[in-house]
Amino acid sequence: MMKSMPMAGAAGMDMAMMQGCIEACSAASMAATMCADADGGEGMGRCASMCMNTAEMADTMMRMMLRPAGYDMGVMTSMMSTCMAMGEACAAECDMHAAMSEHCRVCAAACRAMVEACSTAMSAMQAA
Repeated sequence: MMKSMPMAGAAGMDMAMMQGCIEACSAASMAATMCADADGGEGMGRCASMCMNTAEMADTMMRMMLRPAGYDMGVMTSMMSTCMAMGEACAAECDMHAAMSEHCRVCAAACRAMVEACSTAMSAMQAA
């Protein structure tokens, strides 16, 4: 689908490179939403809040990448940096509970994968 977009390749965005980042953001959003739900039942309020913030950030980042006609390189790099920071913070919080909560371990891994994919995509953006 990305290659079929009329603005594919516009503004220095490698649409094929964005695909991995989009998928990682989607996976992180789902994992963080589910982790937050489980956290709520386990009385882990801070972790639940961090996860919901990460889910929102990852979903927003993903949806921005799906609209290449509206790309602005400055905004995209700021959003990716923010998304990466939120993912790192959420992974660190979930790591504190990973030994006792499988959902936190899975969420932390998804967050780290998102950070890595965003970093790769951001490097490609800056090189373009």
